[in-house]
Amino acid sequence: MSTQTLPRGEGGRFAHLIDSDVAGLLALLVLVIALFGIADNEFLSLSTFTSVAFQLPELGLLSLAMLMPIISGGFNLAITFTANLSGLAMAYVLQSHGGVDAGLEVFAAGVLAALATGALVGWLMGVIIAYTGAHPILVSLSTMIFVRGLGEFLTRGGDISGVPGYVQAIGQGTVYGVPAPVLVFAAAVLLWSVVLSRSRLGFATRMIGSNIEATRFSGVPTRRSLTLIYTLSGLMCGVAGIVMLARFNSVRVGHGESYLLITVLACFLGRVDPFGGFGRVFPVAIALLILQVIASGLNQLGANQHLSTALWGGFLLLIMVVRSIWASRSLQTLFSKR
Repeated sequence: MSTQTLPRGEGGRFAHLIDSDVAGLLALLVLVIALFGIADNEFLSLSTFTSVAFQLPELGLLSLAMLMPIISGGFNLAITFTANLSGLAMAYVLQSHGGVDAGLEVFAAGVLAALATGALVGWLMGVIIAYTGAHPILVSLSTMIFVRGLGEFLTRGGDISGVPGYVQAIGQGTVYGVPAPVLVFAAAVLLWSVVLSRSRLGFATRMIGSNIEATRFSGVPTRRSLTLIYTLSGLMCGVAGIVMLARFNSVRVGHGESYLLITVLACFLGRVDPFGGFGRVFPVAIALLILQVIASGLNQLGANQHLSTALWGGFLLLIMVVRSIWASRSLQTLFSKR
């Protein structure tokens, strides 16, 4: 297929925009670190960056779960509750077979239960979206309500706590000084980058996000692709649920509810097209780091939690305005060169 027929974001004419995305985000990261360093002398410390490293992965994994649906022109509002339900499945397996004394074979079964739960929820959404034509926002919103209610019913509004020490090490331990959850997140970033840039599914995801009808007429199995997109999204939620269980040593339905807004914010800050068709993993990973640094900085400055939430919403609005202006100027520049 020629370069001109590739979906948005592909081809040489946009290469300079893609390169500038990473450079701009890195510059913003340096600026944010510098500003908080000036505002608080204790911000530029090892403890701050260690805290960022431990908090980033669970949010990052959920952002990766959100990424593919958005690129496909959809949405997954159920990511946090899917992750929690997956964590509940794993915790139930561990608690039913020894609790804190559970062996590695039980751990393996728990991991499979978590991944299967996440994948099943994602598959259900994908099938409904692909075969009924229902809007992804409505389907994922309904799924979110269903999963939340199911989790509350199973736990009676409580939580399940207490996991073996080796499970806690996944969320709290280090490997040669590197936080273990960061290694999990790094592996997920590499895997998602390969899927989106090197696989047929990645190409189909961008094509569907650009124009699903044209993609269907071109011979791409759009229904199967959409189903797989949401199944993989749910699978990544399962990974996030495992990491969250390991980090908190407990799991309940409401864990990480505030993460949903930040995952959307990270995708948009990472130059993912909100209408679908374009998005890359590495800019989103950098955007996540920026947002986590901001969150840690506000926390160290003693900012009110509700004020922080308001700032996230305002930041999201600002990003949308800047993106709109950027897109208009980019189009003007593109047509002026023709």
